[in-house]
Amino acid sequence: MNNKTVMRRIYQVYNISILDFFMYKSSILRRTALQLASCIPFAAGQQRTLMMHIYVYEPRDERIGGLMAELGAAQIVPVRISDAFFEGDLGMLTLEGHSSRPFLLADSALVIGQITRLRGAGCRNPIIILRDFRNTRAAAGTLDCGADDDLVIPLRAIELRARINSITRRAHGHAAPSLNIGEVTAYFDGRDPEVAGQRVFLSGREHAIFQYLALSASKVISKAAIYEAVYGLSEDQPFDKVIDVYICRIRKKIAAAAVSGHGYIETVHGRGYKISAPEQAGYETGDTLLPAPADSGALTYSSGMTIETAAQ
Repeated sequence: MNNKTVMRRIYQVYNISILDFFMYKSSILRRTALQLASCIPFAAGQQRTLMMHIYVYEPRDERIGGLMAELGAAQIVPVRISDAFFEGDLGMLTLEGHSSRPFLLADSALVIGQITRLRGAGCRNPIIILRDFRNTRAAAGTLDCGADDDLVIPLRAIELRARINSITRRAHGHAAPSLNIGEVTAYFDGRDPEVAGQRVFLSGREHAIFQYLALSASKVISKAAIYEAVYGLSEDQPFDKVIDVYICRIRKKIAAAAVSGHGYIETVHGRGYKISAPEQAGYETGDTLLPAPADSGALTYSSGMTIETAAQ
């Protein structure tokens, strides 16, 4: 297998782009990626699964191994936390870029207190409880306390990913599984975006950045927040300048496919980036959002629903 083929497999199977590969600081990661990519086949047309970082609280050593293996099979990168985590400064979780990382908490006598501390600190991260046996009363207690879901093991990671995606998009105000921004259609299930009806292929990092912007469409997101959301829990972190490089690449790919030639990602100098359609007052989520008149204080949808907005 020649180097070009190996690099292509790294790009396709592990969502590690060429830029990521050479900007990672760890040579061990490079060697490991090369070894793995050379022995794992990639089926043409296979849907890519994006890496997802997740906090895991499971104090039982006899259970953690199987859980970690199941999560890893679905490209969910678990970061194990202990009791001491909940005694620390949980306010850090409220910073931009941190709120998208889910918590997977094993049911225990401490779980209600853990949820209370997280929510009390202003944490908006998805919280999912795992329990060994169905217990309706206990599940109701965790949900009422602030958990987003309560599941019984054994659990398949593919279902967990789908539940996390659903919780995350709803937390950002998106009930539909996709978001239309002018000619661009963003999907929240890992699929590549479509521009003017054509699929635009993005690398794993490009897709992670694009989706983070799409979740907060029409809002300015700082480069620091994007970096934390994409690289914050990675063991190997490149310089933050890589975000600018990826934004440029995503913008060029969108502009090349768009009939209008518009790149859709705007640089707001001194503040960050935002994704929005040209001359569009808002964005679409399943319904069609009609641009409001310049002097209007409302967003009017094609269904007839009108949402009043605050005066500027």
